[in-house]
Amino acid sequence: MDTLDLLTDLIARARAAGADAADAVLIAGTSLGVQRRMGQTEHVERSEGRDLGLRVFLGLRSAMVSSTTFDPSGFAALAERAVAMAKVVPEDPFAGLAETAAPPEHVALDLDDRTEPDTEALLGRAAMAEDAALAVPGINNSEGASAGYGRTEALLVTSAGFAGRAVRSGHSVSATALAGSGTGMQRDYDYHSAVHLADLDDPAAIGRSAGERTIARLNPTRPATAKLPVVYDPRVSGGLVGHFVGAINGASVARGTSFLKDKMGERVFAPGIAIHDDPRRVRGPRSRAWDGEGTPTAARALIEDGVLTTWLLDSRSARQLGLTSTGHAARGTGGPPSPSPSNLYLAAGTLSPAELMADIRLGLYITELIGMGINGVTGDYSRGAAGFMIRDGQLAEAVAEITVAGNLIDMFAHLTPASDLRFRRGTDAPTVRVEGMTLAGA
Repeated sequence: MDTLDLLTDLIARARAAGADAADAVLIAGTSLGVQRRMGQTEHVERSEGRDLGLRVFLGLRSAMVSSTTFDPSGFAALAERAVAMAKVVPEDPFAGLAETAAPPEHVALDLDDRTEPDTEALLGRAAMAEDAALAVPGINNSEGASAGYGRTEALLVTSAGFAGRAVRSGHSVSATALAGSGTGMQRDYDYHSAVHLADLDDPAAIGRSAGERTIARLNPTRPATAKLPVVYDPRVSGGLVGHFVGAINGASVARGTSFLKDKMGERVFAPGIAIHDDPRRVRGPRSRAWDGEGTPTAARALIEDGVLTTWLLDSRSARQLGLTSTGHAARGTGGPPSPSPSNLYLAAGTLSPAELMADIRLGLYITELIGMGINGVTGDYSRGAAGFMIRDGQLAEAVAEITVAGNLIDMFAHLTPASDLRFRRGTDAPTVRVEGMTLAGA
């Protein structure tokens, strides 16, 4: 029997046990990963697994059970256990299946690279990355290089008639290099992941980048405290977009714990700024034709000309706010859905990174952020950082052991993106300049 048919049978068992409605999720995955350090293979791991989740509704009550075994002979007991749990939990006036679910349409997202590499191929990629890092003059040690492959199949069936299957593959490579000695030792890294092997960066380029980044960080200073413009490298600028999307998460807005909860329809960023969520990008790392509740997805401008246009909603948060799901429900097998973005990005600006920094007499260029000092209620922002000073529009000495601080409301209003946007992660942004931040140093 097809797996979707088996999940349909599980839903029928839940209804027979007394559930008014139910949905079931199955996530099956295979992964293979290797780790290499200083020319020696340190770790090889392969895993395969299937996780099953069943959610049932009794009126306004709901419960969820999960299992790592997929044995149809145990479906009746699993369903009965879920229904028994639902009978004793408090009522939730916003619980229920998504009214916005629709039969899954075929969308050619090209998310399944069926070529599975063997261990030797992955070890070869890791070796290329580490050897390239160690070949950079001045690099004297390595924290290793890794390469991996994974393929995941996710299935969702609901008692309302939705039945969908989605498959995704992934390839990755990373390297971390060390230079210096004692308290002067520095490290840095680079990595890349892609749905298709053909889109994965050259492992040697990854390793070389890790080595060069490490050398550039040697002999850092700790600058004096100052208020100045801060420029975020593309490797870390996506974090600002992540903080924004966390603040428009429907669950946070409904709880009143978001600093943007009263900003719908208002200008949050400068004119011309746009932030997009594109769940149907071909070969996108988070692409999906339907969300975790079966609601069809669609590309959206979350920020348009600086104005906040929407929240990210699943069906529960949508009901709380008197709105409709935006198709952003994400879920696993052990908990209910919650809002989450897909392929998120800050649109590119018109200035090159060099032009963006050209008029900065004294500023900071950040390449690494540490810690999560973000207050989601007030927007206060404080994070440890490392990078380089900017002097007369040019990158200068390396700096470390510093903190940058501000408030996200002010930071968003004074943010300027450069033109160097590249789609490399689930959340992407170009080089970004933010005015008037506080650098806490010596």
